[in-house]
Amino acid sequence: MQIAFGSDDENETTRAVLDHLRERGDVDLIETDSWPDLGAGVGRAVVEGRADVGVVMCWTGTGTAIAANKVPGVRAALAWEPWIARNARLWNDANVLAMSLKRLAPDVAVEVTEAFLDETAPDPEEADAIRRLGDLDRR
Repeated sequence: MQIAFGSDDENETTRAVLDHLRERGDVDLIETDSWPDLGAGVGRAVVEGRADVGVVMCWTGTGTAIAANKVPGVRAALAWEPWIARNARLWNDANVLAMSLKRLAPDVAVEVTEAFLDETAPDPEEADAIRRLGDLDRR
């Protein structure tokens, strides 16, 4: 699995997530000082097919999620625990995970990441709603 990753700061949490991603597959590290450019860069990597999924981190996780969601075709979800991450993939077909690098302990951030990456197939019952998300991109 190819994973695009970007973070606008570095700490124990970001290092734990990046190490975990490297163990899981190939990582495309998106580097920039600007969190809007970072979120959009990871989003573009996913939409353009250079990555299967993306992971973005900033202080709250919100800014990079908003920036990624500006890229048509991106469905970035802010998650702070595994249930949210897993079900963002399952029910929303999220393709970018956003997390706070300040509010998540390293082990929790890794658990959230793992839950996001493990749930790879969207719920067939959500197909119509997910299709409608795609329709919104084209408007």
